[in-house]
Amino acid sequence: MNFQNKVVWITGASSGIGESLVYAFSKQGARVALSARREEELNRVAGACSTETMVAPLDVTDFEAVRAASEAILQQFGHLDVLINNAGLGQRSLAEETDLSVERRLMEVNFFGAIYPTKALLPSMIARREGHIVAVSSVLGKLGTPMRSGYAASKHALHGYYDCLRAEVWKHNLKVTLVCPGWVQTNISRFALKGDGSEYQIMDEGQSKGIPADLCAEGILRGIAQGKEEFTIGGIECLGVPFKRLLPGLFSKYIRKAKVT
Repeated sequence: MNFQNKVVWITGASSGIGESLVYAFSKQGARVALSARREEELNRVAGACSTETMVAPLDVTDFEAVRAASEAILQQFGHLDVLINNAGLGQRSLAEETDLSVERRLMEVNFFGAIYPTKALLPSMIARREGHIVAVSSVLGKLGTPMRSGYAASKHALHGYYDCLRAEVWKHNLKVTLVCPGWVQTNISRFALKGDGSEYQIMDEGQSKGIPADLCAEGILRGIAQGKEEFTIGGIECLGVPFKRLLPGLFSKYIRKAKVT
């Protein structure tokens, strides 16, 4: 992997996979812009890096804030090599018990929160004829389980958008990658939304037994360096993707009985 002096912008960089990606890219010599809502946490993460960083706090659901941040990043670094749309929000509720406002919030963060930075940076990448756009999806972007209807829908939407974008921007020499993590040891389940919009505040068993976030980040860097269009990363749960593709009927019967909290 050679990211020496590359400029990388990571959203959702204050914790979890995003924080680990910041460290991994910095270790490789990249210059990193960090975004999330919690500025104090971004400063903490940036302070642990050995390369040039830029803290750009924002809410990814605010397009004007995203556009202003993208302009500031381009002003400081001159260009952007890699955009990683990592900001995300989880869900723990049955569809019938989920308020429509929660489903809209999941789409705003997980889908539009990735589209906004992409649209803001795409013109500069096309003009430069160089750039790599990465969207952190999920294994649930490829299949569905109980208690995740809105979350899975938002991640499925990423695949439709970025598959189309990839087919459009290849002629500009741009790359597009979809990353599909399984269970990773982060706090996403603690901050996940219940049907009424309140936080779940529980660490799932699957989440707690997932791969460490730093190993996930290292795998993501390898996939980006190799120019992969799409890949899963995690444990045995990732086998659900080929299971559903090859044996959809059997998968449907299995998942309806699976223990999902």
